[in-house]
Amino acid sequence: MNFNENQVLEVLRKVIHPASKRDIISLQLVNGLYVDQGKISFSLEFNIANDPLKNSIKRACTQLLQNEFGTNIEVNIEMTTATPRLKESRQYLKDTRNIIAVSSGKGGVGKSTVAVNMAVAFAKTGARVGLIDADIFGPSIPKMLQAEYINPVVNKVNGRDLIIPVEKYGIKVLSIGFFVNPKEATIWRGPMASGAFQQLLGDAEWGELDYMFVDLPPGTSDIHLTLVQTVPVTGAVIVSTPQDIALADVVKGINMFRNPSVNVPVLGLIENMAWFTPAELPENKYYLFGKDGCAKLSREFNIPLLGQIPLIQSIREGSDSGEPIVLKTGLASEAFKTVADNLIIQVIKRNTNIEPTKQVVVSKS
Repeated sequence: MNFNENQVLEVLRKVIHPASKRDIISLQLVNGLYVDQGKISFSLEFNIANDPLKNSIKRACTQLLQNEFGTNIEVNIEMTTATPRLKESRQYLKDTRNIIAVSSGKGGVGKSTVAVNMAVAFAKTGARVGLIDADIFGPSIPKMLQAEYINPVVNKVNGRDLIIPVEKYGIKVLSIGFFVNPKEATIWRGPMASGAFQQLLGDAEWGELDYMFVDLPPGTSDIHLTLVQTVPVTGAVIVSTPQDIALADVVKGINMFRNPSVNVPVLGLIENMAWFTPAELPENKYYLFGKDGCAKLSREFNIPLLGQIPLIQSIREGSDSGEPIVLKTGLASEAFKTVADNLIIQVIKRNTNIEPTKQVVVSKS
C-alpha cells in the first residue's frame, strides 16, 4: 500500500498523550519522520527519560499505523529524551518552541493572508499558536481577523507591565494596528519601527507556544534584521506569486536568510495565486500570473514547495470579512491545510537534522 508523510501524520494525530490530553504531533513529540516503500521511521522525543507513558504511546503509534496501512508495513520508532533547549537563555519569546518568519520578496502577493490562514490551520491541529504582525507601516492582520477595533489590555506580571495578546480563532495575536488609528499613516523612522516590533516580541504575555508566526514586511528591511538579532528563528517560509517579477525578489529573500551572517533555514516556498478558478467552473484553471514559477524556483534552490494556493474569490472575501478561509470547507481551505501539513513536516525535519538557530549579530556598518 502506498502512503506518504502527510497520511502518516494524520494517523499519528490520533495518538493522544494521556497526561496532557493532546495529540503527539501538536506536542511535537515526533521527530525525524521518514517514509519509504512500506517503511515508516521516526523518533518519539520525551521531556523526561523515564516517562511512564512512553511505551504505551509507542505501542499505540505502531497499532494505529498498522491498522491504517496494513500489518505488513515496517514501523521503526526510536525513543529519545529531549535535550535542553536554547530557549531558556532567550530574553524574548523564551517559552516558544518554534518561531517561523513569513516573508515575501514584494508586496501584494498575499503574504499576510497566508500567515493568518497558516496560524489558524496550525491551531486547528491542537497546537498553541501565536501571530505577530510585524508589518509596522502597513498592518493588515487586525482586519483579517475582524479585530481592528480591539484594544489589548495591559496587566502587571512579576512587576512588569505586559500586553495581553488578542485571542481570535484559537491563536494569540498582536499588531501595531491595535494601538494606532487605522485611518492614519504610521510615520516613523527605522529605529522607532524596530523598537515597536521588539515591544510586540518582548513586552507581551505570550505564555507557552508551540509556534509563533511572524508576518514580516515585504522585501528586506530593518524589521528582518531586528527579528534575527532578537530571537532564534526556527525557519522562514517565503510567499510569492508565480510571476517572474515577484520571483526575482524571492531570490533576494532566499539569499538574505541564507547569508552566513544570518543563517536562517528556508523551510519552503508557498505559491499564492497559482491560478484563477471561477466558483462556477471549479475544474478550470487560468494561469494569470504564469505557471509553476515557485515550483521551478524550488528545484533551482533545492527548497521544498509547500503548496500552491489558487486565486479564488472566497479567499479575498474571507480576508475582508475577518473570517479566514481555512475555517471553512472547499478547495481554498484544503489548499491551505495542505500547505500547513507540509510545513509541519518541514519543521520536524529541520529540528531533527539542524542545530537550533542562534540569535545572530549583524554588523551595523
